[in-house]
Amino acid sequence: MGIKPERVKEILQSPQFKNLVQQRLTVSISLTIIMLVVYFGFILSIAFYKEFLSIKIGEHLTLGLPIGIGLIIFAWLLTGFYIRWANRKYDKAVRELRNEVLEN
Repeated sequence: MGIKPERVKEILQSPQFKNLVQQRLTVSISLTIIMLVVYFGFILSIAFYKEFLSIKIGEHLTLGLPIGIGLIIFAWLLTGFYIRWANRKYDKAVRELRNEVLEN
């Protein structure tokens, strides 16, 4: 039970499939850019603003450590956002498109 090549071309040219690909690409690139900006902002602050990150906020703790931990937590939150978006919207749209393909 395979899909005929003509049907594959039809699916790839369909507006639903193109929209689905565009949505995934938009979300993925947006989250990637956000993460890169935040990460490289942190790296650049290490390189050029050492005195800011070396501000003591405790006897043995500097400001750089909580900011670094915050960066990791931020990455987890972005991952969680992507998972939530994929589970609620993207996967549903993929299932609908798959069901439409299997019906025809």
